[in-house]
Amino acid sequence: MAETTRRVPGGVPSAHVDTFARDSLPPAELWPVMDYGGIPELAYPDRMNCATELLDRAIERGWGDRVAFRAPGITWSYADLLARANQMAHVLVDDLGLVPGNRVLLRGANSPMLAALWFAVLKAGGVVVCTMPLNRARELVFIADKAHVSLAITDTRLAGECAQAMGQHADERTRQGARVLEYNAPDGGSNGPSLEQLMSGKPTTFANVDTAANDVALIAFTSGTTGEGKGTMHFHRDVMAICDCFPRYVLKPSLDDVFIGSPPFAFTFGLGGIVLFPMRIGASAVLLEQATPHFLIQAIQDYKATTIFTAPTAYRAMLGLRHDFDLSSLRRCVSAGEALPLATFTAWREATGITIIDGIGATEMLHIFISASGDEVRPGATGRVVPGYEARVVDDDMREVADGTIGRLAVRGPTGCRYLGNLERQRAYVRGGWNLTGDSYIRDADGYFWYQARTDDMIISSGYNISGPEVEGVLLEHLAVQECGVIGVPDEERGHIVKAYVVLKPGFSASPEMTKKLQDWVKEQLAPYKYPRAIEFVDAMPRTATGKLQRFVLRDRERGAAPIPSAASPATSTSKAAGALPAPVSGAGWPRPRGYSDGMTARGRLVVTAGQIGWNPSTMHFASDDFATQCAQALRNVMAVVQAAGASAEHLVRLTWYITSRDEYTAAAGEIGRAYREIVGRHFPAMAVVIVAGLVEPRAKVEIEATAVVPD
Repeated sequence: MAETTRRVPGGVPSAHVDTFARDSLPPAELWPVMDYGGIPELAYPDRMNCATELLDRAIERGWGDRVAFRAPGITWSYADLLARANQMAHVLVDDLGLVPGNRVLLRGANSPMLAALWFAVLKAGGVVVCTMPLNRARELVFIADKAHVSLAITDTRLAGECAQAMGQHADERTRQGARVLEYNAPDGGSNGPSLEQLMSGKPTTFANVDTAANDVALIAFTSGTTGEGKGTMHFHRDVMAICDCFPRYVLKPSLDDVFIGSPPFAFTFGLGGIVLFPMRIGASAVLLEQATPHFLIQAIQDYKATTIFTAPTAYRAMLGLRHDFDLSSLRRCVSAGEALPLATFTAWREATGITIIDGIGATEMLHIFISASGDEVRPGATGRVVPGYEARVVDDDMREVADGTIGRLAVRGPTGCRYLGNLERQRAYVRGGWNLTGDSYIRDADGYFWYQARTDDMIISSGYNISGPEVEGVLLEHLAVQECGVIGVPDEERGHIVKAYVVLKPGFSASPEMTKKLQDWVKEQLAPYKYPRAIEFVDAMPRTATGKLQRFVLRDRERGAAPIPSAASPATSTSKAAGALPAPVSGAGWPRPRGYSDGMTARGRLVVTAGQIGWNPSTMHFASDDFATQCAQALRNVMAVVQAAGASAEHLVRLTWYITSRDEYTAAAGEIGRAYREIVGRHFPAMAVVIVAGLVEPRAKVEIEATAVVPD
């Protein structure tokens, strides 16, 4: 065992006896800049246990009789929560032998018991590793292996896969010394006494471990683009920082607020929104085991919830249910986990009168760092930097770009990325002291950030982060699959869905039955939300000369630009007949043009757009006077109209560009080309560029008209 006293940033000894977490941090030179001077609330002492600050201090502040958590049939005061957490901490130390620094895997749906366990682990000086209740055994094995977990505490209803995961490592070696304790089992667990039985008779007081503020408090796992889950390590100081930035300066809740939400505790958006933030101010929260939109909207009515945290998908779903429920108690609605569509924002405000507070966070950053509320909200924008943080938009060389220019989002502040034993990903996520979140943004002259797209292979569906390569790996284990590629495709309800392109082995045939078999296989191996909702069977996968899968070709296929040999019948594939689509034509002997077509031939239903300029058509607001930015927005507007008419990029036959400056157009040609490929794809219809003296809207620099033909 390593030495029992370790020096940590802040100049005080660590309380961790088990030093695995500290030893597994990346070298300090690979950390982001950690800035605690942005707001006065971040001046924490060097020794601090966040469980003490959030729970024990609540009693000292006189909140003991106030309601902390409610759930169907359960109401716990702050005093109740403290007593149970203290008894659990005694079980951890007295019965299970936990020493400070040990990792404890928690598995269960959101509930007061799980919240008490979360605090109990921290009180005892442990490190919380909370997992999604939907995680399957193979995912739990990876987490337990990566975090060197030997103790898991699970809801008895989820004990089977947890016990399986804790029984052996991924390489099938026995996990030595592993223990699984079950809760919600008052009569005993499947392998011995339950948590409730061990708690019986334990003292309701506990001397919390005096951790350093920079001791690791939790390891939150997220799926990455490589398919390998990444553990992000956060300190006790970090937990308090997220409580004192976004809630205090943007959300602005009150003591009498009732919080509610759908994300599980393992998703740090949910941990903050329905556990940490209400407890920081003495408010209460409703914890739901089932938080699908129907259960969520019912609970809003039943518990008179005032503040909700959920994903855009849930807001869209609740819009269709709102007439049957009383939502008059709601005052604040927070959205994160995926980009908030303007249509959802507008429809929710029109239906409820409430302006959704959008925000962007990341597991690596722990919670929201860009947002806006109240009169500060600009529809379509994510918001401005949350006090305590800094953010900028940079190019590939980390140089800050001009306002109005698309680039990579970089952020830093009191929280930041520290991956568990993953130097390659650490170097990619943190550059020059800044955290690169994997999102492309535009910042306008007023400091508002406007989301553009993801810059990696992460699929965000209904607020869940899903790694395409991870799903590919599971599909490849099926005896029928020769090759596969997984991407995200747009979906009106979920933002994106997982789609798999599959090459079957000889002897297997594409069919609806095969589609279901593969979907069921993924559901059995991974959390069900990761399964491919769409599967297309093809003859071959697009690869480089070195054999690397070209996912961009699959994405282009979805935009109708790049054909992939198809093996599917119409019943199992969304492929369109290539001959029915508009096709380019050129004069005899002419060289093939690049970036446009000389002409197009098509037959079908005609779609014509009005001229679209580079502003947000809902707000008539220009995000920028930059020429390339306006071109990109005009293209988005064109595609929105085209898609509303039931057409897509592959149906375009002509684009006409009206521009006010030849010089600006020429100077921005590269940026315009990149934006075109991102928004329209690699389908290039006939085009014309016309230089005009000016446009009707004085700030407009470009106007684009489109013609499309949808095959009969």
